[in-house]
Amino acid sequence: MTKAPVDLSPEQATALDLLRSGENVFLTGGAGSGKSFLIRHYMKEVDTKELPILASTGAAAVLLGGRTFHSFFGLGIMEGGPDATYERASKDNKLMARLRKVEGVIIDEISMIPGQALMIAEALTQKARESKLPWGGMRIIAVGDFAQLPPVTQTGQRDWCFLNQVWTASGFQTVMLSHNQRVSDDLFLDVLHDIRHGLSTPRVRDFLNEHLQQHDPDHPGTRLFPRKLDAEKFNQMKLGEIPDDEIVIDSIYFGSEKHIELLMKTAPVPVKLVLKLGCRVMFLQNDPQKRWVNGTRGVVTDITDDKITVKKDNGREVQADKSQFSLQDAEGNIMASVIQFPLALAYATTIHKSQGATLDDLWCDISRLWEPGHAYVALSRLRSAEGLHLIGWNPRSIIVDPKVLEFYKKLEK
Repeated sequence: MTKAPVDLSPEQATALDLLRSGENVFLTGGAGSGKSFLIRHYMKEVDTKELPILASTGAAAVLLGGRTFHSFFGLGIMEGGPDATYERASKDNKLMARLRKVEGVIIDEISMIPGQALMIAEALTQKARESKLPWGGMRIIAVGDFAQLPPVTQTGQRDWCFLNQVWTASGFQTVMLSHNQRVSDDLFLDVLHDIRHGLSTPRVRDFLNEHLQQHDPDHPGTRLFPRKLDAEKFNQMKLGEIPDDEIVIDSIYFGSEKHIELLMKTAPVPVKLVLKLGCRVMFLQNDPQKRWVNGTRGVVTDITDDKITVKKDNGREVQADKSQFSLQDAEGNIMASVIQFPLALAYATTIHKSQGATLDDLWCDISRLWEPGHAYVALSRLRSAEGLHLIGWNPRSIIVDPKVLEFYKKLEK
């Protein structure tokens, strides 16, 4: 057996062995437990043509360099409901050929895939492969945490895919990563554990009350807002306070018109990146050379046509080149690309967009959240409780879907 790389924990090494086993695997665990890190390791060993990675949303697909689940399985926006979607897709010869050809798929952020979408995808795979086996014998690796962001549905009913019979039929071998690689403070870990389980325990209340403070707009920490508009407004306000001239860097797009339009909506980078010398920025991707990770923040010290120099918080100056973010079609062909620096203003972002990022300092108001997992996603971005500045909180914002709790209880047994 291949030895696990040195930088994996014993728990991750065991998980890697299971991923190599050829079984259907559900890789789960709380925020910061290293799921993405592990999958990146595993992907280096496999042929992505044989085992493509699929993302739940367009934005995630662009960051992963993958495709979306819906486009890969030809589901579109599932117009007309499950039957009509199946009928349409099953007549697509290209889709049928694609489903016959691959060995399996890796589905990232599985919590955001509705059960109906999973069910139609499995039925299409069985048809393509002319087999009644689960997924027509195709291999499935599902990655994610149902205690984080829920699936988006039109009906308001949460269509968790683990409640669908296809989930049970898939016969997943579950591997639960329990060790938080991001946080080492025991009390903070206990508090995050309670919030993940939707509990407003005395220790949660004491902890959150201790971190309550008046908002200091001049503090450099990132603000997390539940809504996009509020995040954009705060970023513009902070940029406006710097007396320097604005420097506008246009994103360069190429590809077909309709795909460029889609990329403008889903890419992590804006159509125009507006910066000033001295403004605070955040990196939007993990650097292959390990100089920064998704969420690393710092101050812009120099801007040229092809390089931006950033002095990292408590770190060295690094030079960022422009990166390419691409949108792939269902076959894995690049349909549109955008070239831009992998940076955004770091004064504020949304809770949704912060998923996957690691922050040292965070300001947020969790008194009016409405999504299950929202409060947990926000607070679990932090490396340490010292970086938490809470503007407000409410026990009603600490929400978990009871069905998710029940699902994990069964798994833990």
